[in-house]
Amino acid sequence: MKVELQLCSIEEKFIINNIYPLYLHDLSEIWGHQINRYGIFEESDIRTLAEQNLVFNVWWEHPGVLFPYLIKVDDIPAGFAFVATPPYTPSPSYINYYLNEFFLLRTYRGKGVGEQAIRQLIDRMPGYWELQTNPTNRNKRAQNFWRKTLNICTNGEYTEQLGHYYEDGEKLVFRFCR
Repeated sequence: MKVELQLCSIEEKFIINNIYPLYLHDLSEIWGHQINRYGIFEESDIRTLAEQNLVFNVWWEHPGVLFPYLIKVDDIPAGFAFVATPPYTPSPSYINYYLNEFFLLRTYRGKGVGEQAIRQLIDRMPGYWELQTNPTNRNKRAQNFWRKTLNICTNGEYTEQLGHYYEDGEKLVFRFCR
């Protein structure tokens, strides 16, 4: 399997838009979110996927600050990673990169694809990183993925702690330098 992490162009944005509802569906098991009255995984009254996707425009409006990556396996879309830099980070000032979103389609999980994508990402963008995930038992699989992947990619040099965030509540926060 050839895993490729590529910066997603505005011309390929529609691919991430197509995959994003699957990501939200997966997250609903962890966060307990429900669809709205229009069948969209949103708390607001967004009526269509096209309307929901307008939120993503910001990722292509700030090149060099926000980085929307597409993960491909053998040239087929397999997921995405959104990386933010200041001022779009909720982190301490020394953090260079914040992994805002990371998603891998279920077909590719448990096959080393996520680890390869993360390795490519942090090799491409050296510096201080932060990522956050849900700390509950419903999210053990993701927690284990991050522990294993960061242990391998950073030679065990990462920190893990619980943090409380005003908008999102409690999160499991991983930080490392690469």
